[in-house]
Amino acid sequence: MAGQKQSKDRSGAGDPLRTLELLWRPRASGTPGGVADRPAKGDGPKQRGPKQRSSVDAVVRAAIAIADAEGIGALTMRRVAGELGLTPMATYTYVPGKAELIDLMLDEVYAEMDRADLTGQPWQERVTRVAAENRTLLTEHPWVAYLPTTRPPLGPGQAAKYDHELQAFDGLGLDDITMDAALTFVLGFVTSVARIAIDTERAAADSTMTDQQWWDQARPLLAQVFDADRYPLAARVGTAAGAAHGSAHSAEYAYEFGLARVLAALTPLVR
Repeated sequence: MAGQKQSKDRSGAGDPLRTLELLWRPRASGTPGGVADRPAKGDGPKQRGPKQRSSVDAVVRAAIAIADAEGIGALTMRRVAGELGLTPMATYTYVPGKAELIDLMLDEVYAEMDRADLTGQPWQERVTRVAAENRTLLTEHPWVAYLPTTRPPLGPGQAAKYDHELQAFDGLGLDDITMDAALTFVLGFVTSVARIAIDTERAAADSTMTDQQWWDQARPLLAQVFDADRYPLAARVGTAAGAAHGSAHSAEYAYEFGLARVLAALTPLVR
């Protein structure tokens, strides 16, 4: 809407040049930052002169911890500063703002993803593994599932993730555009189902009730107001699904069912 302030909680919202400089920042070895060049957690680049109280890596790790625990909405530069025992102004000497910080966070969790060796596996197994790896990522870092990434962080973590995932479609006779689109198709499915699981967990936590407990409380009144004769399909199918899953939705069933459909949809493309 016109005049409405737009949230910057998305990737690519910061200064592109400054963000790229931070994403590919030099490491202790003097080489550009990369997955293989990343220091072990807790280690920062060695520098001459007075010892720094913090580092870009420490700021990023603190921000990820906040987002994992409380969501991206709880993330502020002031909050990160407090976690590190810094003043807010000191934190800005490492990262210029929240927008750039979000790109660094995304690239870091991408870099830390487990990536299985896909060599020699059938393409269905490769796609299944890539889907599972991304599902694990979204389970460990739920905020990523809701963060728009139409302008992805072009850092070493993103590059390693993208290159690895494209291997699932390499050698299948697909052109480059189709390979990219097929990967987007798979990751879109995984993100959609991950949100069901995340929302279910949040609803249970907010209400202090499981889905089954919530439905048990609602059932007596629903029986009075819902006309099964007027909505016969909704009554029949909803009852069957509810009995099977103990809830309106099962993220696990949706994932297994949907992944099989995704593989089936991709099969005609493969030579």
